This record gives sequence, structure tokens and C-alpha cells, in this order.
Amino acid sequence: MGNARLQSIHVHPVKASRSLALREAVVEPWGLAGDRRWMLIDDGGKVVTQRRLPRIALVAAELLPGGVRLSAPGREPLTVPVPRAGATVPTQIFRDKVEAVPAEDETAHAWCSAFLEEDVRLVYLDDPATRRLVDPRYALPGETVTFADGYPLLLTTTASLDALNSLIARGEHAGDGPLPMNRFRPNVVVFGTEPWAEDGWSRVTVGEVAFRVAKPCGRCVVTTTDQDTAERGREPLHTLGLHRRADGKLVFGQNLVPLGRGTIRVGDPVRVCG
Repeated sequence: MGNARLQSIHVHPVKASRSLALREAVVEPWGLAGDRRWMLIDDGGKVVTQRRLPRIALVAAELLPGGVRLSAPGREPLTVPVPRAGATVPTQIFRDKVEAVPAEDETAHAWCSAFLEEDVRLVYLDDPATRRLVDPRYALPGETVTFADGYPLLLTTTASLDALNSLIARGEHAGDGPLPMNRFRPNVVVFGTEPWAEDGWSRVTVGEVAFRVAKPCGRCVVTTTDQDTAERGREPLHTLGLHRRADGKLVFGQNLVPLGRGTIRVGDPVRVCG
């Protein structure tokens, strides 16, 4: 583990959209700066993700000072500014009810709706410090999160992906593999560990920033979605179901909560502190 390092950093400016690789990122208490501060909702206020609309994988969002720039196949790019402070609308992310600010320009809603062929609205999380708490079953008092599924960061390791791909290659759906890491939509990817070593971690530091390991990440149908084509397959859920079950869920990767602020960079050493 002494040679473990940070291989890559990823943010998803719009929840469920294509990942954006960065060389460095600022760690905030609720996650990486710029990660999942925007999200799409339906006409009832419920979050819209790749679980129901895999085509969202084809939407890219570039971080800009004061906003994001959206692009997608067959669509002219669109710059959407961060909305000014104003009235919020109620939204629902799975079991959580969260207030969010709609994008001010109706063009943003129309652009997303036209590409996804469904009526959606684009909303922004204006105050990540107060709007949404981490699941209290696995949180410390006051910990908050953005529009991520449940925790500020997700960590995966290249060794565990290699091990999973080896299992897939020996299974009945070998033709579905090997799978790339983007199927698992991590924020930080670590190399230089043993396979599944992260199962035993309780605290890690990346560079000079410490993180608490909250729990293994339960996986869903999004992992079966090709992030370049939006087409679905059978893996990795079939193989995870055979080899990687914990507390009734299929697991891959670990959810992290920052214990401080700072900047992480590709190549930073990763150390296990417990």
C-alpha cells in the first residue's frame, strides 16, 4: 500500500451526465468542487438519472466560471449560468427532499428536454452546506452532500476493477467485458493497491486531505450502461451478484466523507490511516 497513488479525478457537473476528468480538484466538506451541483428533475420534482434515462450519459457538462456549458450529440452547445439567489423548488432525490434553484433561462430546460425526449428541468444546489444531510445511519453530525447519490465522494481502485474483469472473463457473460472504470462513476481512482483492499479501510488520506470511509457503495443498473453509447448490457451486476454482496447489496468501491478541506492532485500519495 506504500506505493498507492491517485490515478485520476472525476467530477460530474450535472448529476448522471458524462464524467469530466481533472488534474486537480478542491475538496469541500460536501464533495469535490463542481461535482453534482446541477441535476435534472421531472415534472413532479423527482430526480432523473441514467437509471431511467440512460441517454443522459451522452450529455457532457464543462465547468465554467459562474456556470456550465452543456453539449450532446446533435445539439448546439449551451452555456447555463449559475442562477441568482431566489425562490427554490422542492425536489426529491430517492428518499431525500431537497430545495433547489431552477436555472433561470428557460432555454436550458428546453435544451435538456429536447435531447432526452422527455420534459425535464435543470436545477442547481445553491447551498450545499445546509440543504441535504448524509444518511444519518452512516454520518457524523452535520455532514452534508450535494446531488450525489448519498455521499460526498466515491473511491475505486484499479486493482479491484482488474479483479472484477477477471471474474467477468471467466463467467457466462464474458463477452460483456472487460469494463472500463467509467461504468462505476467514481470521483477518485487509486492504483497501487491489492484487489479489494479498500474493503478494510476506515480512513485514508489523499495528498494532505483526510477522508472517512463511510460504507461500501451499492451498485445499480447504471453500471451496466455503456457511458459512450448509452446501451445497456448484463455486466457487472451479474458477476457482482455472485461475488460481491454486502448487507443485501452488490458492492464496488467505497463512499468517502472529507474530514477537511484542501486540494488533491493526480499522482498524490494515498495512505491508509485505519
